[in-house]
Amino acid sequence: MDINKKVIVLTGASAGIGLATAKLLAAQGATLALSARSTDTLETLAKELAGSAAFPADMSDEHAVREMIEQVRNKFGRIDILINNAGRGMHCPLEAIDITEYRKLLDLNVIGPLVAMQTVIPIMRKQGGGTIVNISSGTTLMYAPGLSGYSATKRALNGLSLTARNELAKEHIHVSVVYPYVTKSDFYKNLISPGSKPEHADDYTAGRAPADTSEYVAELILDVIKTGAPEIFAHEWMNRSMK
Repeated sequence: MDINKKVIVLTGASAGIGLATAKLLAAQGATLALSARSTDTLETLAKELAGSAAFPADMSDEHAVREMIEQVRNKFGRIDILINNAGRGMHCPLEAIDITEYRKLLDLNVIGPLVAMQTVIPIMRKQGGGTIVNISSGTTLMYAPGLSGYSATKRALNGLSLTARNELAKEHIHVSVVYPYVTKSDFYKNLISPGSKPEHADDYTAGRAPADTSEYVAELILDVIKTGAPEIFAHEWMNRSMK
């Protein structure tokens, strides 16, 4: 898909992978609906990126997600692409997972993207097609201690995404999953953890390749939009060996 002048909803657009993706897609001529919780940051970014507008929303709030999607459609008249990028990590042993915090994580990492998909699908169906890209995690390809809670949320997202791809194929709505590797961003500073934790991406690579940049992951997102592939991995060795 050529994204020039396409209307794209991008969640988690204020930092990290989302910010890098916003800049890349804007450079490609996309019309961006930027969403995140930080209103001031979004509005500043929207002023910097031609053709962009800010739509602040908390992706863990079902009503806010539905309202945000409707606001985008009302402003631009259509939605061609949805990128579910907003999310948060968790690093702690299964036994130590705080259930209240975990429910919040599920709302953000699973329910929010699901609600966004449910709201945008009828819009895309009426238009004759569209693209949905969900940002997963390389942790879903392995079983790493301390990552069971976070990985489980992203595994759920994988299942929703790839099943929806089959359900919607006849309606020309393409659903794809991106699997980032460890990525340099503020993601690690914001991890839910019961104790002290490293805050830098390279501390989580466990001797593998160095962490990727957010700009690198943004290129992957652009690639999967253009190709419509079901899945794309930050590195092919992830698909083969991260078990």
